[in-house]
Amino acid sequence: MGVVSTQRGALRRSFLWLLVILGAAAAWFFWGSGSDTVPRVARMAAPSTPVAVAQAQEGHIQRLLRAPGTVTAPAVVTIRSRVDGTLLALHVEDGQYVHANDLLATLDPEPFRIRLEQALGQQTSRGAQLDIARRDLARYEALYRQDSVARQQLEAARAEVLQLEGQARSDQAAVDEARLQLGYTEIRAPLEGRLGLHLVDVGNLVRASDPDGLVVLTQSRPMDVLFAIPQTRLSELRQARSRQADLPVHLYSGPAGAIRAQGRLLAVDNQIDVATGTVLLKARFDNADESLFPNEFVQVGLELGIQDGVVIPLRAVQRGARGEYVYRVTGDDKAQTVTVTTGVDDGRLVVIESGLQAGDVVVVEGVDRLRDGSPVEIVTEAGQEPAS
Repeated sequence: MGVVSTQRGALRRSFLWLLVILGAAAAWFFWGSGSDTVPRVARMAAPSTPVAVAQAQEGHIQRLLRAPGTVTAPAVVTIRSRVDGTLLALHVEDGQYVHANDLLATLDPEPFRIRLEQALGQQTSRGAQLDIARRDLARYEALYRQDSVARQQLEAARAEVLQLEGQARSDQAAVDEARLQLGYTEIRAPLEGRLGLHLVDVGNLVRASDPDGLVVLTQSRPMDVLFAIPQTRLSELRQARSRQADLPVHLYSGPAGAIRAQGRLLAVDNQIDVATGTVLLKARFDNADESLFPNEFVQVGLELGIQDGVVIPLRAVQRGARGEYVYRVTGDDKAQTVTVTTGVDDGRLVVIESGLQAGDVVVVEGVDRLRDGSPVEIVTEAGQEPAS
């Protein structure tokens, strides 16, 4: 029994020494050594996050309304023949730029020239008959004044002259129509523009009823762009148009690309599309270099004026369940979540209507690793230029 008690006491003392060693190791791990009073775990759990920042400044931004748009030609004409005939010649090349009244094609004119000669011959014959009838009427009037002919003969002569005069007008109309039909054998451009690919080859019979026509002519200078804006921006647009009717419109090479064309607002549709809740707008561009192509999709920017206020980089604004917010750096180098109300932006800078003041420092890079109260380390300070 004495030996068993001695063994149990030794085991108990060994166990106590083990607990003391483990406690000492835990204390060293949590509190470190020397006079350092900051818990080591706390330091490891909340390291400073490297961030890039920018300073909010007073400035102004062009109020730009962005929307996708489609390039449309002001006029697209399908060139058709107005008479039936054989296509004798094409005087233009595919894709050629033509001016108004340029000769495009020629139909065989001989059948129409023959009809004109027939109409002229008929007109000459009727004209001779009218001359004889007028001379007879003059003679009957002289004889009637001498009481040498009956009044009935005089009235018959007058009726014959009237009848022949009516026929002469019909003959003149037939001549004009035949001359007009002959003129239709020369097909000319109704407006200035660029031709497409021709659809009928020389030698084919062309009919006025052909739906496809000979070629399609598209006006390319100027060019229009159609785009839609939300109905919620309609009042803002109307206020801007009251100050300037032809508002500037820009086209961009991409969602955040450089300006590729500048034009002006031409018209606003007179009703809202109930299916989409948008209003259709039309802008016009000179397109002197023909860089805009019909049916091309483009990015449109409509200028609505200038808004003043506190300006920060657009990338500093975050969006969450509670709305828009930014991370402001406090004096003790911590990130503070600040709810903001944004105004217009130009794709690079944004106006802050409430939530920030000029001089506040906001995080622009590294926000994905931040929480409210997180310590930060400023590694890059981006310059902030107010928009002009």
